[in-house]
Amino acid sequence: MTRFQNPTDGISQEALAGLIAEAVQQALTQHGVVLDAQALVSAGAIAGAVAAALPFLPQAQRLEIGSFKGEWTALASDLLRTAADRIARGTIDAGSAGETPAARTGKPAFQLLAEQAPDLQSMLIEDWAGEVAGSTYLEENFRIPRSTLHRWQRRGEVVALRKGGRKHVFPLAQFVDGRPAPGISEVLSAIANPRLAWFWLIRPSLELDGRIPIEMLRQDMVEEVVRVARAFS
Repeated sequence: MTRFQNPTDGISQEALAGLIAEAVQQALTQHGVVLDAQALVSAGAIAGAVAAALPFLPQAQRLEIGSFKGEWTALASDLLRTAADRIARGTIDAGSAGETPAARTGKPAFQLLAEQAPDLQSMLIEDWAGEVAGSTYLEENFRIPRSTLHRWQRRGEVVALRKGGRKHVFPLAQFVDGRPAPGISEVLSAIANPRLAWFWLIRPSLELDGRIPIEMLRQDMVEEVVRVARAFS
């Protein structure tokens, strides 16, 4: 086991940082924090790197950090100001600062997305996919008949995430007025793996100026989202 491997669940530090970064970007966007796309990516990357480093520290260091009762906000602000000053003076290489993972590795964006599939497969759906529900809940609360839901699923018109054996659950954010948001089927045609498709749909996308694809689809902004999804594939 290397220092980059979590002994409890096997997820790498880099993969964990990436998942946290995406969650932070999504939270900032959903709460109306106004940042340009580059700053949004940087904010997520910084938060992800810091949070993901903690589980991989020796226990003694984790305990020391846990005992800190100071002002984390002020400490973080000081850290970022110091980093910005050092970058400006050239004492930190800014060549990769704020770059996307694709830019740093030279790999296509969708290849990097696909490489996260094993981590997504091992994670609980509720931990990353947002609110999900089964066919009974959708029938009772969204008035979507089971037969209709299953027909959409067979035709690739709705995101269905396998949970357990043969059971599927459906992310609630994809539904608008009792139907899948327009463009869902086109995205699934481009990104055939439902988990990857939904993971992409709920993340801020640089190719969409930091906007979240599923929110754009819910607003009938289909053409641009589908174009980017097809470019990934």
